[in-house]
Amino acid sequence: MPIRFRAPSFARRLSLLAAALSLMAGPVLAKEVNLYTTREPKLVEPLIAAFTQDTGVKVNTVFVKDGLLERVSAEGAQSPADVLMTVDIGNLLDLVDGEVTQPVDSAALRTAIPANLRAADGQWFALSLRDRVAYVAKDLDIQSFHYEDLANPRWKGKVCIRSGQHPYNTALIAALIAHDGAEAAEQWLRGVKANLARPATGGDRDVARDILGGICDVGIANAYYAGHMKNAAEGSDARRWGDAIRVIRPTFKNAPGTHVNVSGAAVARHAPHRAEAVQLLEYLVSDKAQSLYARANYEYPVRAGVTLDPTVASFGPLTIDTLPLTEIARHRKQASELVDRAGLNQ
Repeated sequence: MPIRFRAPSFARRLSLLAAALSLMAGPVLAKEVNLYTTREPKLVEPLIAAFTQDTGVKVNTVFVKDGLLERVSAEGAQSPADVLMTVDIGNLLDLVDGEVTQPVDSAALRTAIPANLRAADGQWFALSLRDRVAYVAKDLDIQSFHYEDLANPRWKGKVCIRSGQHPYNTALIAALIAHDGAEAAEQWLRGVKANLARPATGGDRDVARDILGGICDVGIANAYYAGHMKNAAEGSDARRWGDAIRVIRPTFKNAPGTHVNVSGAAVARHAPHRAEAVQLLEYLVSDKAQSLYARANYEYPVRAGVTLDPTVASFGPLTIDTLPLTEIARHRKQASELVDRAGLNQ
């Protein structure tokens, strides 16, 4: 009896054809982008998770505590880095000067970010603002404050501050140099040293801790730390520190604005996923991401019109010092030298 073979059904033939074409085309790879960042994981991860959920682009994040420029430079043209994210304008400009970034021309970035918060040639972009504010004991009757007031003898033995060599403070001192001159900035540093309640050390949260402890009455720190402390768990140390202080946004005597530094990012020079890198930067200045900066991190958004976290809003309006960030960065080295000359950390 002859053996008969049944021809595959039409549907079966289509299925086999699709499988063959799939093998010929190779595996379908999901889009991805490689992020190198010096930011704390807990501050970055909510933004990254939202980006992946909304775009389908996987983010491979490498957290680099120190030496970001050195690492990318050593990797050279083979570096997998697509986006470089860090804090402090000085660190951003170091990446540019180290020739590990590339220019980006994006209408979305230009529209969302004010001109003084991005490079004119598109080499770096600010993503959030970190205003340097005054923490004052909550029972003190102070409604306004100038940065220069920290050197007023009124506050002798009542000032707390972290190391003068920390980038947050060297940036502030650099701004003072730009506004008032190097001689006035040095005199200010000597006045601050004379007013210190304890050595210039620790972190910004320690300023609030020591105000609670009665060690000092006033200090300089970043506003977003206060946001975290004031929203910490009831009964925690951080909550008690936050509840012990009020936040005042100081200005310079000769300039009606509060000093801000930034978190920011750039596209790596040899980015293997350049399109996705630009997509990530554009997402980070979208309304949704900027709202996350404001609500999750208590940082001030660079994009106008974004609703602030209620705690941050309670600090009052933020009028930003109009001094260009690049001008502040230009005086960083001189600021560091003045810190040593005035003996602030000794």
